[in-house]
Amino acid sequence: MRYRRLGAGGPSVSAVGLGCMGMSVAYGPADPAEARRALDRAAESGVTFLDTADAYGRGANEEFVGEWVRGRGPGARGALVLATKFGLRHDPVSGRVDAVDTSPAYVPVACDASLRRLGVEYIDLYYAHRRDPAVPVEETVGAMAELVAAGKVRHLGLSEVSPETLRKAHAVHPISAVQVEYSLFTREVAEGEMLATCRELGIAVVAYSTLGRGMLAGALASREELSEGDNRRRWPRFSDENIERNLALVRAVRRVADEIGVPPARAALAWLLAQGEDIVPIPGTKRARYVEENAAAAGLELTAEQAARLRAAVPADAVAGARYPQQALDRLGH
Repeated sequence: MRYRRLGAGGPSVSAVGLGCMGMSVAYGPADPAEARRALDRAAESGVTFLDTADAYGRGANEEFVGEWVRGRGPGARGALVLATKFGLRHDPVSGRVDAVDTSPAYVPVACDASLRRLGVEYIDLYYAHRRDPAVPVEETVGAMAELVAAGKVRHLGLSEVSPETLRKAHAVHPISAVQVEYSLFTREVAEGEMLATCRELGIAVVAYSTLGRGMLAGALASREELSEGDNRRRWPRFSDENIERNLALVRAVRRVADEIGVPPARAALAWLLAQGEDIVPIPGTKRARYVEENAAAAGLELTAEQAARLRAAVPADAVAGARYPQQALDRLGH
């Protein structure tokens, strides 16, 4: 495993992290035993950067990750960089996210709740998951900075914000990382002004949904393979009218990966890593075999020609469908 730094003064993390959301929610039935094996395999593969959020299963994922960390013994905590997020509130009846709360009063409440669920004394990287545009980001980050001063949080991050918001936040307290969707399927969010802003300010880009929510891994052959409880059934890129067009792009990526001599997931992650030393992908999975495969991408150095061919396999305007349903899109980029 190789390592990268999150921002100018942030922590050193494994070049490939692990998104833990799917271990508890979103992608069909949870399998705690297999998810624990996945976390064990991550540790064995040198993965030190774990990502969760209070919104994942309404706290269940934080509890699960925290239990696993404590079960590893007293020395495990110091070897890991734990990231979690706050700001998404759930409707008590439907259980779905129905509001964004980044008010200064809510910040310490949310942090204390995450600390309890994780069972740790501090959070390495604390993100605002989304931003309420009615709340000045300076006020939100000011409250988050108080958590740093209190020793509850070590580094701050933001997720899915605009470059302008990022600048305002960084002026209040150093931001170590901005988390955005970034993959061969979704390049427009990170590339351009956002990446330029991060590099000017010395902020890392933590890339999520790095495999197009699993599509780029190449294992999915049709929409019918998704279980009834899988959230992807509601997402536009997996709809009946879009999925075949997108699977054709996956096949194009696979052809390039085959020529390189690696599985498509490894090629797609290596492509992300090749975009700069300040890019840290956090592919999510709940299965041990995929954790090992994803971690192996850290050891694959693509040539410039190989990276260009992977990019060309997915033309910028070729992906069919928005990356989120409209309600979720409305919460992005503030």
